[in-house]
Amino acid sequence: MNTNTITVNVSDAQISRDINAVLITHALGSCIGVCLYDAALKMAGLLHYQLPTSELNPQKASEQPHMFADTGLQTMLQNMESLGGVGKRMTVKLAGGAEILNDAKLFSIGRRNYTAIRKLLWQRGMLIHKEDVGGADPRTISMKVEDGSVLVKSCGNTYSL
Repeated sequence: MNTNTITVNVSDAQISRDINAVLITHALGSCIGVCLYDAALKMAGLLHYQLPTSELNPQKASEQPHMFADTGLQTMLQNMESLGGVGKRMTVKLAGGAEILNDAKLFSIGRRNYTAIRKLLWQRGMLIHKEDVGGADPRTISMKVEDGSVLVKSCGNTYSL
């Protein structure tokens, strides 16, 4: 079996129904990686967003919706639903939201990103199944389209989410 690796960049989202594919995103610091999986369709989506709300810069949000939690999640969900996905049956896994560079909690972007996505998912009736958020270390996450399993790599350790 050949594995098709699909890289999700910062302020990006990707969706796949290729059971041989793996979605991966690197360097989640204060950013959050949102993994959505619809097991009935074997469809995976991965969002890597930077900021909690598009209200910070509406013009930028229209140009790059995946930069923000609200517009990024909405866009990715709409795209998955257009392919037959159902939000309420999706498995949700989150990683990231670290407080990087010892910013003395001045802006607390990681915590704000996490709070934003929890609220957005709750408003849609979507439960978080597993998460690895907070702390101070960056993470890389990969998600298999075949079964929705997620691996986290951080500081030389690899573990399932």
